Amino acid sequence: MLTRHGWTLSLGGTALAVAGRMFGIYELFILGTAAVGLVVIAAIWVGLARLRVSVTRSVQPVRVHAGTAARVDLRISNLGRRTPVLRVRDPVAGTRGADISVGPLHRSEQARASYAVPTERRGAVAIGPMRIDIADPFGLASVRIDATGPTILTVYPRVDHIAPLPFSSGHDPHGGAHDAQSLGRIGEEFYALRDYTVGDDLRRVHWPSTARRGQLMVRQDELPWQGRVTVLLDTRATAHDDDSFEGAVSAAASVIAASAKRRDMVRLVTTHGGDSGFAGGQHHIDSMFEYLATVEMSNRGTFQASLSQLQGSGDGGAVVAVLGRPHHADVERVGHLTGRAGALAVVRFGRAEGQGEVAGAFASGGSQKMRLVVVPEGGSFREAWDLAIAPRASGITS
Repeated sequence: MLTRHGWTLSLGGTALAVAGRMFGIYELFILGTAAVGLVVIAAIWVGLARLRVSVTRSVQPVRVHAGTAARVDLRISNLGRRTPVLRVRDPVAGTRGADISVGPLHRSEQARASYAVPTERRGAVAIGPMRIDIADPFGLASVRIDATGPTILTVYPRVDHIAPLPFSSGHDPHGGAHDAQSLGRIGEEFYALRDYTVGDDLRRVHWPSTARRGQLMVRQDELPWQGRVTVLLDTRATAHDDDSFEGAVSAAASVIAASAKRRDMVRLVTTHGGDSGFAGGQHHIDSMFEYLATVEMSNRGTFQASLSQLQGSGDGGAVVAVLGRPHHADVERVGHLTGRAGALAVVRFGRAEGQGEVAGAFASGGSQKMRLVVVPEGGSFREAWDLAIAPRASGITS
C-alpha cells in the first residue's frame, strides 16, 4: 500500500503530467510522469519483497508488582535472503508502544532489541500484536506483516513491606487443606495413619500397620496451630474515589504479602462477592494477587452481607477490613467480629470529613483487639500501619 508520501507524490505527479499535457509544457509532463513512475516502481518493489523471518517476544517477568521494572526482549532471525530495512511496531496498551528500525539482515543473521514496559499502575497490560513494515528506500510504499500475537503482562498492586498482625490461629485442624496428606507442615505428636502416596518420606512408613493391612501405611503427625488472616476489601463504588480505591487495593495486597511471609493461611473477601477461601502456598497468594490486579469498583453486594459471611464462617484468626470512606455504622458492624476474630484492624482511606464520627464509632466498640489505621489523603499506608499496628505486632493472640 502507498504511504502518505507515496499518495502525495502520486497525486502531485499526476497533476503535473496533466497540466504539462494541457498547456504543452513538456518539462512538466516529463517531471509528473517520472514522479508517478517512481511511485509505481516503489509499489512493485514492495509487492515483490519476500520476507522470511522468525520473531520471538519474551516479557521479563510476566508478573510484576506496580513500580517494579519489566522489559520486553525481541529477537528477529532472518531465514531467507537479505532483508530490507524493517520497521517493527509492537503496541503496548496505554502507551505509544515500541517503534524499532532494524537494519538489513543477511541469511541466518539475528537482531535483538529491548524496551521497557510501564508498570506504574496495576492491571493487565496487553502487548502486541507485533507487526513488521517493509518500505521502499524512498518511503513511498510499504507492506505490513503480522509477526507475532499478543502477550499479557500482569501488574500486581503495589506492596508495602509492613509487619503482619499479631499471630492469631484459626479453628481448622487441617489448616485449610482438603485432606490430611496435603498438609504442608508436620508436628511431633501422632495424628493419624493414612495410605502411602507417591512422594511420601519412606522413613515415615508405619511397618506394623503395613504388615497387618498388606499395604503401605504412613504415620501422619499432628500439625501445629497455623495463623489465619482474612482480608476484607470494600469495593463499593459509593465508598471510594479513584485514589482511595487504588490505595485500598494496595493495602490489601500488602497485608496478604506480610501474612504470607509468616506462612499464615490467608483469605481474601470482597464486598461484591469474591471469596478466595483459606489456603497457603505461593500458588494461592499469586491467585489473590491476580484477582487484585484487575479488581474494580462495583455497585454489587453490600457491606453487611460480607460481614455476615465472615461471621457465619466461624474460622477465627485475624481480620483486616480495608475500607474507603466508611460510615460510622460500617465501623460499628466490623466491631461485631471481635467475638470471632483473634485480632481486628480497620484501614480507612479517603478524605477527612466524617473522621470524628468514625473514630467515635470505633472507640465505642471498646475492644482491645480492634485497631484503627487511618491513611490521610495523599498519605502513606505503611507509615499509618506501622504507627497503629507495628508496636503490637509481636504479641500472640489465640
